[in-house]
Amino acid sequence: MYPENLKYTSEHEWVRTPGEAEGSVRVGITDFAQDALGDIVYASLPQVGDQVTAGETCGELESTKSVSDIYAPVTGEVVATNAALDSTPELVNSDPYEAGWLFEVAVADASQVDGLMDAAAYQAGLDG
Repeated sequence: MYPENLKYTSEHEWVRTPGEAEGSVRVGITDFAQDALGDIVYASLPQVGDQVTAGETCGELESTKSVSDIYAPVTGEVVATNAALDSTPELVNSDPYEAGWLFEVAVADASQVDGLMDAAAYQAGLDG
């Protein structure tokens, strides 16, 4: 159900290696998260150049139901954000693993990605 080529966090973010920028990873939220949030109406993302720290809040997604924090899955510098979400934040709902990505981070320590969950572990956590 969850793409095998991604890594996951317990906060329902996914990480794709590599990102578009060299040395970066792409970050988004899982299908489970977007479904739980409901219709996304606004995305407040970190800015390019921001330093983010793994496990800390770095943005918000606002839905018709609530506002939910976005947590950085890894530590590093934000090198890209998904500008399409400014005008079409619903992409997070309709295509959370491709067009609805959130931002990219140049990872300070690549081993952080290895420490994230694989799809089976993430699914097991949801089923648990």
